[in-house]
Amino acid sequence: MTFDFDRFPALEVFPRAGLGGWPTPLVPAPRLGEALGLPNLLLKRDDVHPLGVGGNKLRKLDFHLGAALASGADTVITFGALQTNHGRQTAAACARLGLRCELVLTAKVPRSGEAYERSGNIPLDLLFGARVHVCADEEETGRTYDQLVAEAAAEGRKVATIPVGGSDALGALGYLDATRELAHQLSASGISQARIVAPHASGGTAAGIALGTALLGSLGADFACVSHPIGEATDNLTHLVTSTAQLLGIDTPVLDQVWMSDSTLGEGYGIPAPETWGALRLFGRTEGVVLDPVYTGKVAAALVEWSAAGRFDPDETVVFVHTGGLPGLYGYAPEFADAMEE
Repeated sequence: MTFDFDRFPALEVFPRAGLGGWPTPLVPAPRLGEALGLPNLLLKRDDVHPLGVGGNKLRKLDFHLGAALASGADTVITFGALQTNHGRQTAAACARLGLRCELVLTAKVPRSGEAYERSGNIPLDLLFGARVHVCADEEETGRTYDQLVAEAAAEGRKVATIPVGGSDALGALGYLDATRELAHQLSASGISQARIVAPHASGGTAAGIALGTALLGSLGADFACVSHPIGEATDNLTHLVTSTAQLLGIDTPVLDQVWMSDSTLGEGYGIPAPETWGALRLFGRTEGVVLDPVYTGKVAAALVEWSAAGRFDPDETVVFVHTGGLPGLYGYAPEFADAMEE
């Protein structure tokens, strides 16, 4: 069985911003694999992109900002939680492209304190030149957005709006393309089948992987919910895969190869559990790889749980997609320090 690259849609018709940095490395993780009973464990290092401290949102932004530039936009507005990785990566990409960046951030996570409110991604947003607007709730977020659009219009600027996490049909093309990239890397290593482990949050990353694995064949996709419970996540994934297929003019595939679980979601988005910190320690002490407690840490906790439950065959290739998020770790500095001392 081999990957069916002939079924893959042409993405060249969509303008891209040219952010570069791909392909990202695909590397073995032998000591981690030994600890988990997965001798063929690989890490897809989307955290090591050279722009803006890396991360998965850059793949989505390549398409979103490509469309923005093609439309003549000079101002980008996007949204997220206070410690949004997407906002930080949008700010960095806008800095490279000479675009004005407005980040409208909402206090969605029940956290406070110096580390969370002033460290992590927030100073990086400012370092990259973004204007940061912190809102208490969704109502204030809406008012702030309307005000920014009105200001831009009064000043003769053209706005491009990007949704939370860059997660819509256009953004999902980033991880559709990433899945093809991964399949080529696996094929070059003589691997014809694999299972991908990745997060589901705002949904664009998962939707691109789900659609890509369906088209290519020989790939499965296991998603750990890190933001929404399983019912909401399933509805979101179905909607995004359908809308992305419609954008491409192809039939929506059956997603028999996709499996999803919210077993490590814990108390909710942005709230790490003891298992999250345990997974961070395991990755750090076996492979020298840093995870974050919001996204990759919860996926890693799921990988540990699923491995122990026998979800994976011992001889199958498992690919853990490292989606980045390192700066956000420092927003949790007190808990991080305590957890690493255990």
